[in-house]
Amino acid sequence: MRINADFQQRVVVRPDDAPWQPSPSPGVERRLLDRIGGEQARATSLVRYAPGSAFPEHAHPMGEEILVLEGVFSDERGDFGPGSYLRNPDGSRHAPRSGPGCTLFVKLRQFAPGDDATVAIDTDRGEWRPGLVPGLRVMPLHSFGTEHTALVDWAPGTVFQPHTHFGGEEILVLSGVFEDEHGAYPAGSWLRSPHLSRHAPFTREGARILVKVGHLDEDRLRAWVGG
Repeated sequence: MRINADFQQRVVVRPDDAPWQPSPSPGVERRLLDRIGGEQARATSLVRYAPGSAFPEHAHPMGEEILVLEGVFSDERGDFGPGSYLRNPDGSRHAPRSGPGCTLFVKLRQFAPGDDATVAIDTDRGEWRPGLVPGLRVMPLHSFGTEHTALVDWAPGTVFQPHTHFGGEEILVLSGVFEDEHGAYPAGSWLRSPHLSRHAPFTREGARILVKVGHLDEDRLRAWVGG
């Protein structure tokens, strides 16, 4: 299976663009954003657990990255509510479940070699830092090599200067409406921009986004696409 597998192309998936699809586990559904492979895949997805649902114990080759969007996600490490940011490195295992149900943003098999940190951050208690322009604040979540992941909060009317993304950029809009010269992206939108892409982002009503930059490097792209 190949979904949005050309990493040289800009991709935008708005909330109604991708349907929910059943997973192999009853009560667990997925909205596929990008994917290379079958059930064992390099994948970016939204994942929804119905109340009381679970997934069998499994390992994470090349890691798993999670942001809890709604509800409570649980595994052997504990219970994680909205805003929890989790990283399970290569070789880790767990048996995930949800009592009340939950919705997650999940990235599979995308860790760089040597990125073996186990991370659990409650972003509701995280530290916000001033951004590069007025109205912007940033909460760093993880960095390794050229890859940097953060929450970015945009006050209404914030404008950022035009800039180029070395190593690409990926955005999930968590609240509000994020914008650039190409369009407007409401909460639930996912954007992926390739290496050396350029844009001038802004927001009129305000927005909060999850941002990852510098991870679409040539070595990992070759590994993912089999080049």
